[in-house]
Amino acid sequence: MLGILLAGGRSRRFGNDKLLFRVDGRPLIQHALERLESASLIDEVIVVASPDNVGRLRGLGCEVVVDELSVGPAGGVYTALGLGDAFVAAGDMPLIVPELVDHIIREFARQGKTACVPRWSNGYLEPLHAAYSRVFRGILEERIHSGDYSLNGAIRSADVCYLEVEGLPSHWRGSFFNVNSRSDLRKLMANSK
Repeated sequence: MLGILLAGGRSRRFGNDKLLFRVDGRPLIQHALERLESASLIDEVIVVASPDNVGRLRGLGCEVVVDELSVGPAGGVYTALGLGDAFVAAGDMPLIVPELVDHIIREFARQGKTACVPRWSNGYLEPLHAAYSRVFRGILEERIHSGDYSLNGAIRSADVCYLEVEGLPSHWRGSFFNVNSRSDLRKLMANSK
């Protein structure tokens, strides 16, 4: 299965391009890339980038595809699914757990739904740590054409399988950590020491 890292955000809360901010000597996105590549069921990792940052991300050592829609995560997932079924994660998730990625992909294959998405007991979804079928692209296309760019809304309207996060091993939950702010970065750096 393809592994896709979305790298289209503008890093407004962070202040500058967080994906290239160096953590332990490597860009933040490189940590996510290496962990996603380590999942045994991922064949190749591709970065889906906005037109603004595609040039800066080309040196990562993997293919970079441009999200021409630039309508947020729904557009990135739509672009990714043009390449095939995919496990999609955010580029600012440096603690991806390869075993969790494999577990989600196995459940996705076993259940045969259009997507397999982790869900917390309060209903919160983890749409950028999920497996999607190419069929889901059609659902996104209809919604995007109607001006609805909500990825969560598209998921909730489709026939998907949910993985209850609280039922997963607790040490896998760090996989959902993402860096939105400088304080998130400080937490990450404190834990890496």
